Order: sequence, then C-alpha cells, then structure tokens
Amino acid sequence: MRYTLLMHYPEVADELDPAAIEEAQRAFASYTETLEAAGVLISAEVLQPSSSTTTLRLRDGALQVQDGPFADTKDQLGGTLVLDVDDLDAAIEWARQAPALQWGAIEVRPGAVYTVAGAWTPNG
Repeated sequence: MRYTLLMHYPEVADELDPAAIEEAQRAFASYTETLEAAGVLISAEVLQPSSSTTTLRLRDGALQVQDGPFADTKDQLGGTLVLDVDDLDAAIEWARQAPALQWGAIEVRPGAVYTVAGAWTPNG
C-alpha cells in the first residue's frame, strides 16, 4: 500500500547557519538510505520555498494564476516521501523516524490511485 508523507514545517532556511543545514541534509540522507535499504521508498522530494509556488484556480470558468502558496501560513509543505508499506502502522513508524518531525508535522496520507506505464492503478 502506498502512503505519502507530507512534511510541514516552518520556513527557516534563511535563519539557519550552514552547519545546521548540513546536519539536516546528513540526517535526511541517512533517513532515505534507510528507507531505500528497507525497500519501501518509491520517491522523495524536498520542495523549494513556498515563495516560489504558483497556485492555479478556476473561478467562474476563468483561470487564475497566483504567485505564492494557496494558504497564508507560517508552515510550508516542505517535501514529500512516497512509501510502499504493508499498512498504516508501518507508514506511521517510518514517519516517526523522519528528521522533519523535529521541526513540524508530518501528514501520513494513503494514495488512492497511481500511474504505472501510463495506466491508473488502484492503491492497495
């Protein structure tokens, strides 16, 4: 079963010293190496700051393109990991080990469908 770990945490990169950033990068590298070794990691992505976000909406049939995130918040969606594990308990256990949990919340959400070679496949 696929689960996506959505990592939400404050945008503090500008406030961190280079040593703290390097430590976080090492922690994430170790974490993803562990996920890879366990055979559960499908993908991982750290996102650029929310200031680089573009949000699209359709209002009364007209496309609106807005710079910035869809919500005014101090936290950002900072990255995602997609795991293939047996169940929610396993996904929670992997999320518990994520370095990002030290800085904010991790949302664990099961996928509904995903694509393989262009075909939609039900999750689970």
